[in-house]
Amino acid sequence: MDLYELLRRVVQTLESGGIPYLVTGSVASMAYGEPRLTNDIDIVVDLGREHIPLILEGFSLPEYYASREMIEAALSRRGQFNIIHPASGLKVGFIVRKNTEFDQSRFARKRRLRPAQDCEADFAAPEDVILKKMEFYREGGSEKHLRDITGILSVSGADLDRSYLDSWVDRQGLREIWDAVLRRMAAQE
Repeated sequence: MDLYELLRRVVQTLESGGIPYLVTGSVASMAYGEPRLTNDIDIVVDLGREHIPLILEGFSLPEYYASREMIEAALSRRGQFNIIHPASGLKVGFIVRKNTEFDQSRFARKRRLRPAQDCEADFAAPEDVILKKMEFYREGGSEKHLRDITGILSVSGADLDRSYLDSWVDRQGLREIWDAVLRRMAAQE
């Protein structure tokens, strides 16, 4: 199984249950930016307890590993749980949607994309991917997030809604990181 086969399976499972979702993280970064290697798919899901059986049925043993306890804990704390495809080493991180203004905004701005010929899915808008990548950088300092951001800016920069991005940069307290990214981009030109 490759990354996009797994993504297709995730999308089919979520859409069959009417579960709103957004592809984000590295897969979304590649859709708007430059390709890179990744073994995981990050999906923000508007999931409720009533959806647990659908998830467990869609990703059952022995092909997948999914834990009811992990799903229930993620729902309780509005956190994350993983589903693993052991044969390929691929992982899906399901991030439970939070009831925040930012999550409301990014779900309202989702885009339907075709990241592979036979796969179509709802993606976070590129501005929202950039904002989350800056948050992850602030939390962990990993350069991969900054590389993903500069890749999106290089490929899709002309199409970005800069006023939306600037507004949320300030609201999320990301101005210092954003200014550093823009300086980095200017130095590359």
